[in-house]
Amino acid sequence: MPELPDVDIYIEALDARIRGARIEKAELKSPFLLRTVDPPLSSVTASEVARLRRLGKRICIGCSNGVWLVLHLMIAGRLHWNHKSGNVLASFTFSTGVLTLTEAGSQRRASLHLASGDDGLKAYDPGGIEVFEATAGEFDAVLRRENHTLKRTLTDPRLFAGIGNAYSDEILHHARLSPVALSQKLTAGESARLYASTRCVLGEWKSRLRTEAAGKFPEKVTAFREGMAVHGRFKQPCPDCCAPVQRIRYASNETNYCARCQTAGKLLADRSLSRLLGADWPRSIDELS
Repeated sequence: MPELPDVDIYIEALDARIRGARIEKAELKSPFLLRTVDPPLSSVTASEVARLRRLGKRICIGCSNGVWLVLHLMIAGRLHWNHKSGNVLASFTFSTGVLTLTEAGSQRRASLHLASGDDGLKAYDPGGIEVFEATAGEFDAVLRRENHTLKRTLTDPRLFAGIGNAYSDEILHHARLSPVALSQKLTAGESARLYASTRCVLGEWKSRLRTEAAGKFPEKVTAFREGMAVHGRFKQPCPDCCAPVQRIRYASNETNYCARCQTAGKLLADRSLSRLLGADWPRSIDELS
């Protein structure tokens, strides 16, 4: 799923191409994409793009008539400029070019909502704080609002905006914190370290992706990137200590972490595998090796 760094780079690319451009046609290829009926999609035709912004993981295109197009790409949705690729769900023809939305696979999770004015747009804001706009104290207060694991806390859109499965793994590895540590049990020092790591990791990846795009429209948006420390790198060596990266699997998601760097060598229980192995489940990275 495109997260804060990816969505910001999408918005920068769109801003350079469609701000001030006239919307000539908005066409749905899949009726399941559009989740609202008022205002209608036809209401944006002939208006100009006045503003663009990110709302959590959503891409928001503001029109001169006050209507917002709100795109949520979910896991497999991707945007393309001036070329069709894959399963096209919608296309938007601007006076400067054509933007298409595709989604891989058979599940239709990507969505398009239309909202009237800034007040209407607020309905799609989950409420999470923007980490680059928050002080360390504000970050700490939100972090401790509920007592959940750090992985769950960082990826809760009601608490923090734009952070998902991939970058939460990277942030926690950078902060040397366990993904299952409880948010209300952190020391003041650990909270401060997590705040710094969150801003550092997201900022570094925004810079990396901007350099990678080099002014072109980003076409290789993925949750698994070369250069990530732990996310998607199960069994590969940690870049800092060379221990094999571990994982916790649940439903369709997984958490990647380094046991030596983040959990003092302890292996976190994988719900299915640890249940299967029982007493044979290794308790530490040293037992595993």
